[in-house]
Amino acid sequence: MHVELVLLILSLLFFVSIFADKIGYKYGVPALLLFLAVGMLFGSHGVAALFGGNSIEIETGTAQAISTLAMCIILFTGGMETRISDIKSVLAPGVTLATLGVLITCAITGIIIYYIFGWLHAVTTVSIWLALLMAATMSSTDSASVFSVLRTNGIGLKHNLRPLLELESGANDPMAYVLTTTLIGVVLTAEKEVTALPIIQTIVIQLVMGSVLGFAFGEGLVQLMRRVKLGNEALYPIMVLTACIFIFAITYYLQGNTYLAVYVGGLIIGNNKFTRKRQTRSFFNGLTWLSQLVMFLMLGLMVEPSELLNYRVWLPCLIISIVMICISRPIAVWLCMLPFRNYRQRDKAMLSWVGLKGAVPIIFAIMCKSQGVPYADLIFNVVFLCTIVSLLAQGTTLTMVAKKLALDTKPETERTLEHFDMDLPDEIQSSAREVEVTERILERGNTLRELNIPPRTLIIMVRRGEDFFVPTGASELQLGDQLLVISDKDAEATYKHMTDEAEEDAIWRAEVRRKAKARFDKATAWMRKKPKS
Repeated sequence: MHVELVLLILSLLFFVSIFADKIGYKYGVPALLLFLAVGMLFGSHGVAALFGGNSIEIETGTAQAISTLAMCIILFTGGMETRISDIKSVLAPGVTLATLGVLITCAITGIIIYYIFGWLHAVTTVSIWLALLMAATMSSTDSASVFSVLRTNGIGLKHNLRPLLELESGANDPMAYVLTTTLIGVVLTAEKEVTALPIIQTIVIQLVMGSVLGFAFGEGLVQLMRRVKLGNEALYPIMVLTACIFIFAITYYLQGNTYLAVYVGGLIIGNNKFTRKRQTRSFFNGLTWLSQLVMFLMLGLMVEPSELLNYRVWLPCLIISIVMICISRPIAVWLCMLPFRNYRQRDKAMLSWVGLKGAVPIIFAIMCKSQGVPYADLIFNVVFLCTIVSLLAQGTTLTMVAKKLALDTKPETERTLEHFDMDLPDEIQSSAREVEVTERILERGNTLRELNIPPRTLIIMVRRGEDFFVPTGASELQLGDQLLVISDKDAEATYKHMTDEAEEDAIWRAEVRRKAKARFDKATAWMRKKPKS
């Protein structure tokens, strides 16, 4: 196939997937599931087969290289987006779920998989170690999938569940990676002389080395970013991306957990100040969505739908999905949360339901294929079907479950400057607001000095159409102008003071009604107590 044709097909794939994401937002369908469908549509049994053309074929080695890079970016961005101040209060339960929870989920699911394939006389009988390997590939949750669904419907979570899930979802992938790589080694050695002590030692060493190296290189990059002045501003995000890849590669050669090192490195970098931080975060957010899109498109292109139609394949996979959703994950959550008594039963129920699968199981399944694991195609099909069931069953019902458990709340959205595209420091960014000039704002006059501006508030720029200017006291404003307002004390109060007349009137009327009712109740009470003459 010519390079130009490949690029044409890939560009069409990306266009369709991007618009599929918009459809997902509109109808509440997980976007990643739509990406998967687009990949299958253009796969070997899709449009190309119908019209007798050539489909895009992806070799296993290429798929592993792409998935490894994508995983680095996803985990690094997850670390950058996690605020240490938010996760301090949930550090203990989050780490417990990310380590012990993954281990319990893997153990329970693996044992049940072993008996499922034996009882159903499925495609083949699997050994206990191969069953545990299947379970390990699917033992972690995907934070990007969870919160993309929650943001689609504008739902947040009470009782610090959101930062807890962010910490668990970002930190449990390294544990699943250690289990997967360790079990791959066990299966490839024909399961001879397998003892628990070397496995435990490998897991502990990799986790410790990954944490230390991620912290050290993350701090080193922050100091470097503060001291180096680059000639081109666009190079700062590229520099951070290069550091992300470097942390992964150097940790591999130093025998540490590569994915944990990348996550910790992103956590350190994201919680420190450095040049062009806002621009770098936006750059990585875009890369993360691109990485997930590529992963699910690639899975859709690699899957063989004809193999999935056999009931000996889809029936065990359906049972495994139900086991993970209804048994393994809930048991793991309940056991891990026993020491933390401030979490109620409905909190644990919500945590149990949020076990959504995403890009990570795909990467681990591709890893099994690239390393020649026996029955790797079976593992790939199991991961594929279980991911679909998880996205359909859990992804489409997260909002409903949160509402049923009375845990839904309006999420705190990060305000961005839509009309003023500026790279402001975080301290100023958090207190900056855009205000549109309305008739109410111009009640006292149309010059800046005549506006009813709260104290300690500054209007630093005006946008009129496509033009910008710095105002003075004599500057005349027009309806529809956009004002960039900064308050050093209470930006939210300033914003409401200048824009939210309807809410103020409603509060005033409610107060008037409350006082009138109080006077009426007092008068009627006095009348009841007054003795009859």
